[in-house]
Amino acid sequence: MFSEIAPRYDLLNRLLSLGADLRWRRRAVALALEKAPGRVLDLATGTGDLALMLKARAPEALVVGADFAPPMLEIARRKARARGLPVAFLEADALALPFPEGAFDAVTIAFGFRNFADYAKALAGLFRVLSPGGRLVILEFPPPPKGAFGLVYRIYFQRVLPFLGGLISGNYGAYRYLPESVEAFPYPEALKALMEEAGFSVRYELLTFGVAAIHVGDKR
Repeated sequence: MFSEIAPRYDLLNRLLSLGADLRWRRRAVALALEKAPGRVLDLATGTGDLALMLKARAPEALVVGADFAPPMLEIARRKARARGLPVAFLEADALALPFPEGAFDAVTIAFGFRNFADYAKALAGLFRVLSPGGRLVILEFPPPPKGAFGLVYRIYFQRVLPFLGGLISGNYGAYRYLPESVEAFPYPEALKALMEEAGFSVRYELLTFGVAAIHVGDKR
């Protein structure tokens, strides 16, 4: 599914979020780089937007992008070459990370964590590959917020977005999957608890009235 939508993925991210996804990603990058990490992994990197932002903001850092969809990675590599940013993009399974213990000082995941089949197993693996004091930053869509805004957003998210996404990408199933996966994702407090169980010290912030959330977990 992700391989099939790769050619229009960036366009749809900008269009369907009205450009807000770039602002959310910039915030995630700022939090990931707060402790000046020397080695950064962007997991579920997709077409590499966040990995390239990280490298542009921290040119001295080693930045690696990993994903399980080769067509996404090929687009990421093309973007890196075009921008002159040396980022290594690797094919990898988030539930069986091919990196040694303590390999990275920071790990970022933007809109990919909810697609992992086993959250606890993923968090255990992420904890393992982080160095002592390392930081995990998860940018995700929590279930739609409550109240009047949440009602309007839910209508857009469940009806308008799947139609537009399917029309432009040619894959209606992928953009029906998006709201379904978000509705099934843990609420921010529940994700915080899962991260704490994995050994992280956690805080989070809500973005754009709760449309997105960033969880920051520091390895104790």
